[in-house]
Amino acid sequence: MKNTIFAFKDDSPKYKQIYEQFKLFIESGDIPAGDPLPSIRGLADSLQVSRNTTLMAYEQLVAEGYIRGEGRKGYIVNELEPLLFQDAIVLPNKEQTKSVTPGLIDFRAGAVDQSHFPLKIWRRIANRVLALQESFRYGEPFGELCLREQISTYLLQSRGVKTDPNAVIIGSSTQQMLIYLGQILKEEFTSIIVEDPGYDGAREAFQFHSFTLETLPVYESGADFSKLEEMTSRLIYVTPSHHSPIGVSMSIQQRQMLIHWANKKHGFIIEDDYDSEFRYTQQPFPALASIDSTKVIYLGNFSKSFLPGIRLSYLVLPQKLLNRYKHRFKHFESTTSLISQLTMAKFMEEGEWNRHIKRMRLVYKRKMQCLVSELIKHFNKTISIIGEQSGLYVLVKVRLNHSEEWLIEQASIYGVKVYPTSIYFIKNHSDEAIIKLGFSNLTCEEIQLGVELLKKAWVRPPSC
Repeated sequence: MKNTIFAFKDDSPKYKQIYEQFKLFIESGDIPAGDPLPSIRGLADSLQVSRNTTLMAYEQLVAEGYIRGEGRKGYIVNELEPLLFQDAIVLPNKEQTKSVTPGLIDFRAGAVDQSHFPLKIWRRIANRVLALQESFRYGEPFGELCLREQISTYLLQSRGVKTDPNAVIIGSSTQQMLIYLGQILKEEFTSIIVEDPGYDGAREAFQFHSFTLETLPVYESGADFSKLEEMTSRLIYVTPSHHSPIGVSMSIQQRQMLIHWANKKHGFIIEDDYDSEFRYTQQPFPALASIDSTKVIYLGNFSKSFLPGIRLSYLVLPQKLLNRYKHRFKHFESTTSLISQLTMAKFMEEGEWNRHIKRMRLVYKRKMQCLVSELIKHFNKTISIIGEQSGLYVLVKVRLNHSEEWLIEQASIYGVKVYPTSIYFIKNHSDEAIIKLGFSNLTCEEIQLGVELLKKAWVRPPSC
């Protein structure tokens, strides 16, 4: 590469300019698939920048799937998806065009990044699965063994949970699995403790079975366990790794306290580990189920970390409940796609799942940083940001003396969709309005525009 190709500008970081230039070369076909890029050291020397600058540029290209690292070979250009390649050539400014069009900024938290979804790999594996004889039958009622084995291995490696594949139950969603689980639990229990605020979908599942709800207050500093011993319930539902919605993580002392409580009460803890993969400041905490698997019912899913529409969740049951569960539902068909199960099993077996999580952790970390910096820049001390250490959304406590309803309505006038948090609260209501902003399926340009529009909507409303 000649130095003249990179005419650095002063208005953006050099690593970003290097990344954008290589991205353009790859999308235009100037650097074809299979070709190596210059070494980090060689490129840094030729451009007279630090090695860290070129490394950051390459890491972004890796994260977005343009290149891959191959040991001693260095960085190699990947083959692009044909449709994406065509879009890049025909509409080089497509992203900017979309980002400046009002009405398209949706801070929805229940979406994933579409542009980084491994479509080509997933399609290739799914095509292979469709050629297998086992794809042309009904699935096993509790999930395919090959996927249960992969989940068992993954949980041990990533969450420290030791479990037999036979203790893993595959289902379609967290809420569906809680409804099935409730059918078993209500034979022995009549009430359950839930977090306040907490996941409303779980509460709906428990109320479906007429469980009485007791509430555990949760604050930005964490859960308040001071009155746990006074409660009558012997069941508790928690989101300890990334509280829904506040985002705080339960300390190891609190986890041990909760395990002690469950043993003393002869009860169970339902641990919903819904998005533990995305922690940006440190490694994820070990799961509660890794401390005592006999007292913890573990819930996980592929919706937040991979694709909501795949409808794949799983449950790990203690032995005491496992036999009862299987006896009760042995004549029920599986609630999730056989093809999706077999494809995900192969996807995990071939190492693609771990590569995907590693890539997306970097992508989402940068989007989180983009959102937080934009909010601070535009709102300064008129807001406080909650939960920026992990997950795919933040909460914004707005100190502008406006209601949640007003903030949502004003945002919509400016073409921005934001979301309420009042649905998560039972008794432990906040004195100030709190808005939920998801960022996973937005580009940094869309995030920037969205926050700019929120500033106009909330600080300088039309009536002013």
